[in-house]
Amino acid sequence: MRSPKVILENLQKHSKEENYKYERLYRNLYNEDFYLQALQNIYANKGAMTPGIDGLTLDGFGKERVERLIASLKDHSYQPKAVRRQYIKKKSGKLRPLGISSSDDKLVGEIVKMILESIYDPTFSNYSHGFRLKRSCHTALMQLQHNFTGIKWFVEGDIKSYFDTIDHHSLINILRRRIKDEAFIELIWKFLHAGYLEKWEYHATFSGIAQGSGISPILSNIYLNEFDHYMENYKKVFDNGESREKSAEYMKAKIQHQTYADKVKKEWDKYSEEEKKTALYRKAELKREFQKYPIGNPMDENYKRIQYVRYADDFIIGVIGSREDAEKIKSDIKEYFKKELKLELSEEKTLITSGKDKARFLGYDVTVCNDNTLAKVKGKGTSRIYTNKIKLYLPKEKWVRKLLDYGVLKIVSRPGEKEVWKPLQRDEYIFLRPGEMVLKYNAQIQGIYNYYRLASNVSVLNKFRYVMEYSLYKTLAAKYRITMTKAKLKFTKNKEFKAPYNTKSGTRYATLYNSGFRRVKYALGSYVDIVPEYGHLNKPKELFYRYKANICEMCGAYVQSMKVYQVRSLADLDSKTEWGAIMQKKQRKTLVVCEECYNKIHK
Repeated sequence: MRSPKVILENLQKHSKEENYKYERLYRNLYNEDFYLQALQNIYANKGAMTPGIDGLTLDGFGKERVERLIASLKDHSYQPKAVRRQYIKKKSGKLRPLGISSSDDKLVGEIVKMILESIYDPTFSNYSHGFRLKRSCHTALMQLQHNFTGIKWFVEGDIKSYFDTIDHHSLINILRRRIKDEAFIELIWKFLHAGYLEKWEYHATFSGIAQGSGISPILSNIYLNEFDHYMENYKKVFDNGESREKSAEYMKAKIQHQTYADKVKKEWDKYSEEEKKTALYRKAELKREFQKYPIGNPMDENYKRIQYVRYADDFIIGVIGSREDAEKIKSDIKEYFKKELKLELSEEKTLITSGKDKARFLGYDVTVCNDNTLAKVKGKGTSRIYTNKIKLYLPKEKWVRKLLDYGVLKIVSRPGEKEVWKPLQRDEYIFLRPGEMVLKYNAQIQGIYNYYRLASNVSVLNKFRYVMEYSLYKTLAAKYRITMTKAKLKFTKNKEFKAPYNTKSGTRYATLYNSGFRRVKYALGSYVDIVPEYGHLNKPKELFYRYKANICEMCGAYVQSMKVYQVRSLADLDSKTEWGAIMQKKQRKTLVVCEECYNKIHK
């Protein structure tokens, strides 16, 4: 059996050959190592140990389970189970459906996902950032900030109920362009038509992809890749003019400066020292005059540009042109979605916004800076480096809403009076150890900072931290039934607030986050590669190699048939048990054991 790494790399080699048809993909599902690799990829995910409608989890993964799955795939009796539907709350207050697959379907779905990513990801547009390796919300925002300079209009795009309305037939037709393996296509059909279970009632699915399913991200990207290429072609037709014509005000002032500069140069030797000073001052004055004006004519009708960025089903378009141009782009996109992809744009969320105002993309406010301030540029003198640049801002309602959602803030507003903010204690944290309490507050402070660290006004999170800090003091005061001042002093040593918590290595102290909120001009892991990497697969000490070693990590016996014992979190383990002590020591949620030891664990 060839390793999954080799197979995926070979598939990837042909991905950019437009006329290449992939055959015999289905047979890869007979490869036992693929199932082990699938487990390796997903076991650490939060939902990996969440049971589907069959009540089973990934715990107990072993040779028998894999052989049973392969046998059902060989005789084509394999049928994905309906996903168990749950709902999670969106920022808008509405509920988003989430599908929880059975454990077997998670494994098979992960293999399908790996195969599809190898084929399609290298062909995806550079404008696409959602659900892709080394891409994120931040890389999308950085691309927007870099490419959208000078735009006049934003078209904020949102597809109405995207994941629920993907047309199955259209999706399959797109897949058939590259894949000539009906068995593999049939398997994807089965996943699409598996249906869902809600309140113990089965519902068939005739469109859409269940969010939470392992294959939904790659299938959604394959579907919207059609739109990405449509926008690339649209840009080629729409873009017009090599550069803007020079503005009349700029050219007039520039000529005046150049004429005077030529005169000074010609007569320089004839000037007295006082005349030289006057000439230099006048020349600098004329230079500042023409630098006040934009070089290009912003109203040049012969110069047009369009820019585009997408993250999942959210996209934004930047237009250098008229409002009528922006309206036509919106209309053309709406028609394309309806006709070609059988999707509908959300009218309430698809907006046309002036570049002078603030558009909303991925939780950031986006606007065009009109600051004409001159700044020194190394080796280039002075320049208006801020003019027409894209600025990203953290909206006030975002961080205020977060405080309200955490239950740490109460806003008291009286008519005719300034609103008053009151930090609140968190009753659900009272029973935590002080150090654990601080760590939870830190995670929440750093979480919002990590996401909004690209914002020009990210320092506003100092206010966020202030409310969180005094909420912490109030919670500690409620825990010990003392005043807030005494609670603060109780854990203050050498003018520094420190709360203890216990670890295996002894007592440690947690301090509330106080490293500031400096703006960062790059995304973590900002190196972007559109080609998926498989070098991370099968690293020593990872689950794949541990399983393949055939050595029980509990009794040390060498056996041919292994099983994987898995827990949701290390906190679920009892350190008094043999297996619990081993897993806690190694800080692992999995233990590769023989059949005998697995039965011992589950007695």
